[in-house]
Amino acid sequence: MPTVLVTGANRGLGLEWVRQYSEDNWSVIACVRKASAATELQALGAKRSKQIEIHALDVTDFAAIDALAAQLKGRAIDVLINNAGTMGAQNFATGGLSAGRFGVSDFDDWVQVFRINAFAPMKMAEAFVEHVERSEQKKIVSLSSIVGSMGKNSVGGLYGYRGSKAALNAIMHSMGIDLARKHGICAVPLHPGWARTAMGGERADIDPVTSVTGMRKVIAALTLEDTGRFLMYDGSELPW
Repeated sequence: MPTVLVTGANRGLGLEWVRQYSEDNWSVIACVRKASAATELQALGAKRSKQIEIHALDVTDFAAIDALAAQLKGRAIDVLINNAGTMGAQNFATGGLSAGRFGVSDFDDWVQVFRINAFAPMKMAEAFVEHVERSEQKKIVSLSSIVGSMGKNSVGGLYGYRGSKAALNAIMHSMGIDLARKHGICAVPLHPGWARTAMGGERADIDPVTSVTGMRKVIAALTLEDTGRFLMYDGSELPW
């Protein structure tokens, strides 16, 4: 039975990853900041207790990441999905593009956004690289965003969020090169599309089922030849 680890698994895309992988009889390590508050995940876990295990993990707590990696020492993780992410104090659902306009930057908020969106995926990869290397599939995926593409930026704004995702893309590009060469691991960023979640808002283009279904197809097809690519949920490639 292959194993997937998903961060931010309490709702939206995170919960959908857990639902779909567990339906396909994967072993799912679902990580959430507050396990007791993740009622939908808890209900799903109770229904599929043989497939799903739930761990409390705040991805901004790097000591907690190390502790979980130690707890899972010796476990093979085929796919590590850095799903947890944030737009900060405002998002598409609450503020739209105005959330990141020039002249109103909240740099304390930026620090938290960068810690969750860019630093945490790097820390997760470093903590769990041996687990992934032990597996058969050997894949690390971080959810990025099209707004992190400099080649696709024609509207400006969203400074903190856009900057954090551009940083994540740079991190994943270097990580892909290093881990392919040293560990035989494929590491890539994926854009999930603009999905209707608490962060994406109701005006978004696609639902979580469509997004995750597409990304799972992309992940299943990944090989080391895909190192250095920035991919969308539909398999198309984005410019850096």
